Amino acid sequence: MPAQSRFVKSIVATSKAQDIRLPWTRGAPRKAMIARRQKDLVDATPVAKSA
Repeated sequence: MPAQSRFVKSIVATSKAQDIRLPWTRGAPRKAMIARRQKDLVDATPVAKSA
């Protein structure tokens, strides 16, 4: 078996074994993460101190 054929077979086997979750399949967990990030940005705004 040529090296190229073995390489292609290993790549195909690895890609079938991976469980990749794409952004549009995440739904609620993704929305919750974005909301948490936006909340952290709002909470991190500095407050001006008066003397």
